[in-house]
Amino acid sequence: MTTDELQKLVEQVSLESFHRPFCHEAIFNSRLRTTGGRYLLNSHRLEFNMHQLHYFGMDAFVKIIKHELCHYHLHLCGKGYRHRDSDFRLLLEKVGGSRFCEAIPSMRACSGIRYHYQCEACGTSFIRKRKLDTKRYVCGVCGGSIRLISQTRMNHFK
Repeated sequence: MTTDELQKLVEQVSLESFHRPFCHEAIFNSRLRTTGGRYLLNSHRLEFNMHQLHYFGMDAFVKIIKHELCHYHLHLCGKGYRHRDSDFRLLLEKVGGSRFCEAIPSMRACSGIRYHYQCEACGTSFIRKRKLDTKRYVCGVCGGSIRLISQTRMNHFK
């Protein structure tokens, strides 16, 4: 799908579901990783994650468009456009938009390595995603020194 086709699709969904025109720009943003799309308050532009369309298809992508259009139309009307606002929740349910988008497995930011540390004094055990400098940091419970117990690679895909 090209940017022009996306623009036409967003305009069409806006007229069909909200009975209001979409008068601003809709684009693909290749830097989006953990979200399906976003609404920019200052420019009123909508940005979408192109990978959501490729992985989950047009039906899921239209639901993401409806979600972002809820933010757009409510903000322009001066109503509650945030996720926690009742205006947003009611409109999203009315038009059939998605509340959340599915995670794309290959887009996960973490490396999949887990570090298991233990305090030498009190025995407190904890797991971290990022490696810790054991010479610089101490246990938060007792102030004792910390040592690395194990380093394991986690499997992301089921």
